[in-house]
Amino acid sequence: MNPEKHFIPLTIAILVVSDSRTEADDVSGKTLVERVTDAGHHVTEKKIVPDNIYQIRAIVSNWIASNAIDVIISTGGTGVTGRDGTPEAVLPLLDKVLDGFGETFRMLSYQDIKTSTIQSRALAGVANGAYLFCLPGSSGACRTAWDLLIKEQLDHRTRPCNLVQLMQRLMEK
Repeated sequence: MNPEKHFIPLTIAILVVSDSRTEADDVSGKTLVERVTDAGHHVTEKKIVPDNIYQIRAIVSNWIASNAIDVIISTGGTGVTGRDGTPEAVLPLLDKVLDGFGETFRMLSYQDIKTSTIQSRALAGVANGAYLFCLPGSSGACRTAWDLLIKEQLDHRTRPCNLVQLMQRLMEK
């Protein structure tokens, strides 16, 4: 971390994928909003959407198309049940996949949930100059992903490198 540099706040949208959660009982989305704002970033939008590939894709597509959103973080729908479809919804929208995110997330999760981590299909990527992170639906998974991976990568003071320093080059042809 280079404390001599000033912090650059990003605009982040949060998507909760769930057939059963509402604003009243959504812990994972609230956990992400709290951590994002505590880190100094701006939450521009938060939505809850059912586990439906096309509804997920519609919201994420609109956010990707917006030049006002730097990062999209979803929580939920990354498991292996029939209704879990977040990776299938998001993957076709990505210009590039950040394979290391899912691999590292599962490695870190193993410390807490052991072999159950193989059930996670967490992923990250880039689309139209925005970063996307698809996290499992548990608040523990959201804490692990944000605290141990995403937070530092979305802080341009992190060394030796971070995702923010690459943002201006994401749209290069």
